[in-house]
Amino acid sequence: MFNVCYACGMYRVDKEIEPADSTGFSWAICPECGHKHEFIQLPVMFVCGPSCAGKSTVAQALMGNFDAAVVLDGDILWRDEFVSEENGGVKGFFDTWLRVAKNVGQAGKPVVIFNAGMIPDNMIENEEACYFSSMHFLALVCEGDELERRLKARPAWRGTHDPAFINQQIEFNNWIVENSQKDGRNITLIDSSSIDESATITQVSDWIRACVDNS
Repeated sequence: MFNVCYACGMYRVDKEIEPADSTGFSWAICPECGHKHEFIQLPVMFVCGPSCAGKSTVAQALMGNFDAAVVLDGDILWRDEFVSEENGGVKGFFDTWLRVAKNVGQAGKPVVIFNAGMIPDNMIENEEACYFSSMHFLALVCEGDELERRLKARPAWRGTHDPAFINQQIEFNNWIVENSQKDGRNITLIDSSSIDESATITQVSDWIRACVDNS
C-alpha cells in the first residue's frame, strides 16, 4: 500500500515529493507525521485513441516481448461501477491505474498503459501524478472512413456496429487530432490508416523507448 505511511499508518495520497538524490531515490513525505519514504520515481506513458485505431493490437504484440517498459492493457481494470458518479465516476478508474503504475514501477521499470481515455485532461491533474517523473501521451488515430470500416468488421457482440457508437469514435478521433497540441497537451500522433500492423508496432515501440531514454 504505497499511500499508507510506513510510520504512522495514515492513508494519504497528497504526500510532498522530494526529487531524486545521490542514491537515485525520490522521497514521499507523509503530511501527517513527516516520515520520508524512498521510492523510484519513473516516467509513465499512455497510448490512447478511439476504438479500432490499433491500441489492443500493439499492446498484445508488446506484452512479454518488450524490455523498455511494462506494457499493460487499461481495460483489464474496468468495472461497470466506474460509470456511476456515486463511486467517483471514471476518475476512480484513472486513480486506480496511476496507483497500479507507481507501485509496479518500484520494480525498476516504467509502465505504459493502453487505454482510450487516458488523455492529458484525465491524467495530469490527478493526485497520483506527482509520483511520476514525467507523463507522456501518444494517440493512435485513423481516417474516419477507415475507422468506420474497422468498427463494422468486428464481431457483432462487440457492439461496434451501432451508428451512434461509430460516430462517437470518429468524433473522439477528430477531437484528438485537432487538440493534440492545444492547451499544453503535447500528444504524439500516429495515424494507422495506411500503415500495416508491424509498422504501427515499430513506431509505438520507438516512441516508448524515446520517452524512457529522455526522461
